[in-house]
Amino acid sequence: MEENSKLWKKILGEIETGVSKANYLTLFRRTSLISFEKEVATIAVPSAMIIDLLRKRFYDVIKKTVDKHTGIDTKIIFIPKTIEAEKNKSAESGPLFVQEERTPTTIGHLPRVRKDYTFQNFAVSSSNQLAYVSAQTVAKKIGESYNPLFIYGPVGVGKTHLMQSIANEVYQNFPHKKISYITSEEFTNEVVEAIRSNDTARMKKRFRDVELLIIDDIQFIAGKERVQEELFHTFNTLVDKDSQIVLSSDRHPSEIKNMEKRLSSRFAGGLAVDISAPDFELRTAILLIKAKKYNHPVSIEVAKKLAEKVQDARGLEGILLRLITIAQAQGVEATTELAEQVLGNKEEEFVNNHPDDVIKSICSFYKTKPTLIKGGKRDASLVKIRQIAMYLLKKDYGLTFVEIGNVLGGRDHTTVMHGVGKIETLLSQGTFASEVLKVRGYVGGKNVD
Repeated sequence: MEENSKLWKKILGEIETGVSKANYLTLFRRTSLISFEKEVATIAVPSAMIIDLLRKRFYDVIKKTVDKHTGIDTKIIFIPKTIEAEKNKSAESGPLFVQEERTPTTIGHLPRVRKDYTFQNFAVSSSNQLAYVSAQTVAKKIGESYNPLFIYGPVGVGKTHLMQSIANEVYQNFPHKKISYITSEEFTNEVVEAIRSNDTARMKKRFRDVELLIIDDIQFIAGKERVQEELFHTFNTLVDKDSQIVLSSDRHPSEIKNMEKRLSSRFAGGLAVDISAPDFELRTAILLIKAKKYNHPVSIEVAKKLAEKVQDARGLEGILLRLITIAQAQGVEATTELAEQVLGNKEEEFVNNHPDDVIKSICSFYKTKPTLIKGGKRDASLVKIRQIAMYLLKKDYGLTFVEIGNVLGGRDHTTVMHGVGKIETLLSQGTFASEVLKVRGYVGGKNVD
């Protein structure tokens, strides 16, 4: 056994020099050679997902290196680590199968995290496998594996979904741990408000007294010196106490302009892993998952038809919602013929892209006046319409919370955050989806009723 360990250490040392840091840390570091008999090398791997990745992407690399160190034409076999081994590593965690079958816990103290953003609801393909495995690893052992975990990639590829999956998974398995999920915009606003009110102690306690800090779209703090300084000290405090940090950006840490070098180096000091634009298979899977979420499943043929024509990740949901809305309004099935019709009218989608036009369309749908939505009245019906407007302006048009607040009569960004979160919660609970679908379709430029 000791000989196997020494041999594998040498093999890993050579493999490490030939693969990226992200690949080595995620796929190779926790593997072990458990036997070498009759020209067969049996390698223990932490999970079936990593086994699949090693087989598809690195089998030849591993075999070549093993052959070189043994002088034998070997066959490589991967097996998952035993349940007993996992128990020994964490005696308090309980049986693995019990953990996996556990009923999801209500995420009561994570108001900014969507309940439906879980690992189970995340579509996995070659474009995001490494990020997916890395996120799962962090969720199982926060503060121990990669710190920070830095996920980067273009808009709409699933960065936020993965980050919130980590938060949900950690809370489900370790509900006693303190978790904070926040966007860089909200972090910036907290710092500014703390300086304005001369209450930095409260702000520091909020972010430094946690065991998992997740910050989305970190690139937006670039050029903001005081915010970067606060994050730098928060970063150091959390790492020193073995708390986990997870960050996302639209680019690699080294490519973020106007970011202090001391911060960039810390961002890249853990594991930086990218998510690329989804391939055809992944786009198809995403459409099938989202259709099911909206309680209107579509056939794989329909999903493939849409995935062939829509390359943009964020545009997938928009075109799917358009298809579902028209099918529901006409009382027909979402067929490939209807999908072709919707795709033919794609250029007409969401023509009202100015915030005021969006609000006017929403008010037209509900037969009310924009002045009432922007005003101060808090009737239940007006609050609902106002919150739907907040949600659509954020999700479909990408406005910041501050911008949405200004458009809706100068409301505070925290009010907008609450409104968006309220609609997200209703959607994740399976309620209200049909109404939001109809509003989305109406705002898209056509009255489908």
